Amino acid sequence: MTRVDFYVVPDAGSEAALTVAIRLVEKARRKGHRLFIHSSDEQQARRLDELMWAWPPTSFIPHSLADDHGDDPVVIGWGQAPDGHDDVLINLATSAPSFFSRFHRVAEIVTQDPQHLDAQRQAWRFYKDRGYPLAKHDL
Repeated sequence: MTRVDFYVVPDAGSEAALTVAIRLVEKARRKGHRLFIHSSDEQQARRLDELMWAWPPTSFIPHSLADDHGDDPVVIGWGQAPDGHDDVLINLATSAPSFFSRFHRVAEIVTQDPQHLDAQRQAWRFYKDRGYPLAKHDL
């Protein structure tokens, strides 16, 4: 069964969520995981792609955008089906994508924006009502 982890960020804003997403990617890649990042839209996906090429300056995370049809260990999408990925999903959208249950783990990033907090509370209830194991991590 899919395990869902909520990572609570003390900051607000999309950039805070993207920074945490990259940190989670780095940690998961060190452990050998393959990741699919589900962005809220194409603009956010492309911003994350830019950040991953530049940060952190001391390492490299092989990745691609889903529309590039890449089979990299990290793929960034915004609504596409995650072809070839079922290990770890990082969800940056405000609701769970329809394909989340095919993954072993889902990471939800919670920022302190009022609208985002409300959406993540709903996401917690969504997963809980369906019996998925949940964990909360304060960063």
